[in-house]
Amino acid sequence: MLVLSANVGMVVALVVVGLVARSLGVLAAGGDYLGDALGTGLILVALRMSRDSQRHQRAPSYAALANASFLLLVTVAVIAEAMRRLISGAPHVEGLPVIIISVVAGVVMAACALVIGSVENDDLNMRSVMLDTLADGASAVGVAVSGVVILVAHGGYWLDSAAALGISAIIAYHAARLIGEVLAALRGPQHRPTAT
Repeated sequence: MLVLSANVGMVVALVVVGLVARSLGVLAAGGDYLGDALGTGLILVALRMSRDSQRHQRAPSYAALANASFLLLVTVAVIAEAMRRLISGAPHVEGLPVIIISVVAGVVMAACALVIGSVENDDLNMRSVMLDTLADGASAVGVAVSGVVILVAHGGYWLDSAAALGISAIIAYHAARLIGEVLAALRGPQHRPTAT
């Protein structure tokens, strides 16, 4: 629940700062965190459903599929906007707010990774949340670096779009891969025999 609350709070902060600073990199991070918040919420509900009833054993897989599909849609939209900005010219981006929110996001995600790591088990959904949280922290560092360059150089606004493009491409790749893995798992047997 703590990780979910942190993600929701970061979504609001990232979207507000992204709009004010005109930073596509920050907005891309906000979209990713929104996907994380929805995914974490779906996974919590799905895990509870799967524990409460044998009929819902595949609920966590469907939750992972919904989350990955949403992330893929968001990242494709960000990639399209990043390409448009890179081709037609990037708008002025405020570097300082980008740096501040990215550093805050990195710290929050590092703290969330510690929380998840303390309770992580062999569940694939929990491991995916852990990896995604670590990736979010790394993305925040990348956006912060682009903000530093923009602030120091008083220009180089294309770096913001490039950072958004890079982050979104990585997320889209992992989302597409996860969709393939979940679909393969759903096509497999629902119950595997246990070794005796």
